Amino acid sequence: MADDITRDDADERVKVSYRPPAERSLQEIVEADKEDKSLRKYKENLLGTAVKEVVVVDSANPNSVLVKGLALVVDGRPDLTLDLSGNLDDLKEKVFVVKEGIKYRIRIDFFVQREIVTGLKYVQRILRYGTEVEMITHMVGSYGPKVELQSFTTQPEEMPSGVAARGKYIVKSLFTDDDRNEHLKWEWCFEIQKDLE
Repeated sequence: MADDITRDDADERVKVSYRPPAERSLQEIVEADKEDKSLRKYKENLLGTAVKEVVVVDSANPNSVLVKGLALVVDGRPDLTLDLSGNLDDLKEKVFVVKEGIKYRIRIDFFVQREIVTGLKYVQRILRYGTEVEMITHMVGSYGPKVELQSFTTQPEEMPSGVAARGKYIVKSLFTDDDRNEHLKWEWCFEIQKDLE
């Protein structure tokens, strides 16, 4: 599909001189420099129980990142949440209504299991009437495996406002990393209105 979001789109839009480190297993990272007490303590704080045992949240899922949800966070309102653990095709039918000009943040909830994941990125391509109006890449960071749900929240942004901005938008989302793994790809919709009922 010509208007589908790809890892290449994300890489092309973000030109950085950063080169990801060579891929190493969690065990190799834990074992490296273990005679250095302060470094060992740092790794224990960073990785928690993953230093001593392999963390597996869902043994049936071989992926290292399990994306569970996305939320539009607006001060003074309940979060508008997308459950990303079910049928992703259902999300295309549900439209989230937002007020023009509001300030919002995006929160992504996920688990990391088995290995450290470096350079997580959330990429969203926003379309209106089939034409791209904006593409945003949020650098999420690197995460070690944990049994607990982990979250990343973007900096505040502002919804467009005015008559021309009102209407329905389609968002094609991708959660990827430095190794170009596609952890999850989904599509969802929102509609900008002048006022909320």
